[in-house]
Amino acid sequence: MKKLDELYPDAHCELNHKSDFELLIAVVLSAQTTDERVNSVTPFLFAKYPDAFKLSNAKQSDVEEIIKPIGLYRNKAINIIKLSKILVNEFDGIVPSDRKDLESLPGVGRKTANVILSNCFDVPAFAVDTHVSRVSKRLGIADDEDDVEKIEEKLMNYFPKDKWGKLHHQFIFFGRYNCKAAKPDCDDCPLKKICTI
Repeated sequence: MKKLDELYPDAHCELNHKSDFELLIAVVLSAQTTDERVNSVTPFLFAKYPDAFKLSNAKQSDVEEIIKPIGLYRNKAINIIKLSKILVNEFDGIVPSDRKDLESLPGVGRKTANVILSNCFDVPAFAVDTHVSRVSKRLGIADDEDDVEKIEEKLMNYFPKDKWGKLHHQFIFFGRYNCKAAKPDCDDCPLKKICTI
C-alpha cells in the first residue's frame, strides 16, 4: 500500500464522465476494450444522449454507429438502450445505489456494479478487471487458478475496507503502466521483492 501510494497517490477512474449515468454507460461499454477507446466515443454518445430518458428512446442503429469503434458494439448498443429503459421505468432515470438493482441491469455484472458503488456512492468495493487480476496473482495475493470472485474475496480480506476504493484504482494503474501483461517493467519495479514471476 505504501509503495502504491508513492507511485500513484492520485489514481482515479480513467473513464471520462460527468454523472453517475455516464459512468455506468462507460463501464458497460468498456468490456473487452480499453478506457482510451471508450473515451473516444462517449463524448459523441453523451452529447446526443445525455441521460437515461434520451438514451431509452434512441434508435439502435444510431447508437451502433457512434460506438462502432469499441467492438461488440451491437450487443453493447442493445444493452445500454435496455438498461436506460429500465432506469427510466423502475428508477426514475436515476442510477440505483443498491448492488442487486445494479446487477439486474443488462450488461452489468459484479465488476461493473463494484465500479459504480465505489465511484458514485463511496461504497467500499474492489472491482476485479484484467489488471487487478494479473497484479493480484503476480504479487501472490491470489492464486493463478482463482476466478474473479475468489480474487475479490482475497483482496477484501487482505486490505483494510476503507482502502479498497483507492487501491482498486492503484492496482489498475500499476497493471496498466508498470506490471503490463506482455512486457512488465520488472527491472524498475518497487514490488519485485514480493513478485512471483
